[in-house]
Amino acid sequence: MNQSALIRPDWTPATIALMVLGFVVFWPLGLAMLAYILFGERLKGFRKDANEAADGFFDAFKRKGGACRRRAYHRYSTGNVAFDDWRDAELKRLEEERHKLDEMREEFDAYVRELRKAKDQDEFDRFMRERRSGGPGSVPGFPAN
Repeated sequence: MNQSALIRPDWTPATIALMVLGFVVFWPLGLAMLAYILFGERLKGFRKDANEAADGFFDAFKRKGGACRRRAYHRYSTGNVAFDDWRDAELKRLEEERHKLDEMREEFDAYVRELRKAKDQDEFDRFMRERRSGGPGSVPGFPAN
């Protein structure tokens, strides 16, 4: 480490002044500076360990090509072939059920869209009939066609 640096994790006049100033301005800043003075040497090792842990965690996602976490179980085998076969069959069945439900949801959404369209068309037609007849939906200042 460069020992000539003004702010380094050590008890130097600059770090002590920054710590005191941090406590005066906002106490968490002073506490952070105190932690830096006491544990700053270990910060590089901590950062390296945290980066390695995060890389290991995200490697599981990279290997599956971005597959979602709920499908990550396919990689692991319990060692019991019968159980693994049963589990795979059940998961396949559940995936088919999910696909059917998604199709039914899409059909229902299309049905609701058609109902809304028909309702909107009925309301518009009623408005136009009332407007032409001079009823409550007529707009003053606009001639009825």
